[in-house]
Amino acid sequence: MTAAATTSAAESRAAVLVEALPYIQRFRGAVVVVKYGGNAMVDPALAQAVAADVVLLRAVGLRPVLVHGGGPQISDLMGKLGKTPEFRDGLRVTDAETVDIARMVLVGKVNRDIVAAVNVHGPVAVGVAGEDAGLIRASAHHPELGFVGEVAAVNPGIIERLLAEDLIPVVSTIGSDADGQAYNINADTVAGALAAALRAEKAIFLTDVAGLLTDIDDPTSLVSRVDADEVDAMVAAGRLSGGMIPKLRAAVDAVRSGVGSAHLLDGRIPHVLLLELFSDEGIGTMIAKGSST
Repeated sequence: MTAAATTSAAESRAAVLVEALPYIQRFRGAVVVVKYGGNAMVDPALAQAVAADVVLLRAVGLRPVLVHGGGPQISDLMGKLGKTPEFRDGLRVTDAETVDIARMVLVGKVNRDIVAAVNVHGPVAVGVAGEDAGLIRASAHHPELGFVGEVAAVNPGIIERLLAEDLIPVVSTIGSDADGQAYNINADTVAGALAAALRAEKAIFLTDVAGLLTDIDDPTSLVSRVDADEVDAMVAAGRLSGGMIPKLRAAVDAVRSGVGSAHLLDGRIPHVLLLELFSDEGIGTMIAKGSST
């Protein structure tokens, strides 16, 4: 590389840092809840990038919280154990054996893997299940689905204590009811509810698409910004379907409960968290509070 090229590359790196500075100053001390899933979790290179990103967020003064699911991993273990996954309206039918499998996968495997990946950069991540210290109080979603849960209440005390110790909580989405019965809860729903309970500055949902698309087959139909009222109208009109709806509902509930903004980001892009938080243009779709709330 020539001296001129070296100087140009250095100037480009410096420009990136200068662009990030006002955002670092603005968000210092802010809680950012990241729902972690999809390719960002199963692709090793992307998983390493997310782990590095959240450690960097902590290093510059933000307070990140990771919330994860693990649906594909649950289905994989069910297959190995001779059970066939069954879904109704996109939700897994969860009998007593299946909820035990979900606990083993989410708490005992996926959570530990994420904690280990983050802790490669320093001993800062702590794994927490929704059952721990009454974090997520659950209720049954529908009797036909078995032990599929809804978030009945959030007690964020354990997360607040970890954040006060400058640690990164990594939350698996198994909650429990008043009798101690475990429920598997949609990770998007948990991330939105936890962000609201923590009064987070941002709730970020990593997806396998560019963001909210008005036409799922047309990447140019990306909506860069939308408010909660507009999302409600789109859902009511049947313009949205599939796995995007739980994410959007969680995002809308979060911003209407006091979260500064919610974001749908393409988790297939390396370091997408940094691009959203620390650049002028941002990326993906931002959901803001509607005018009627």
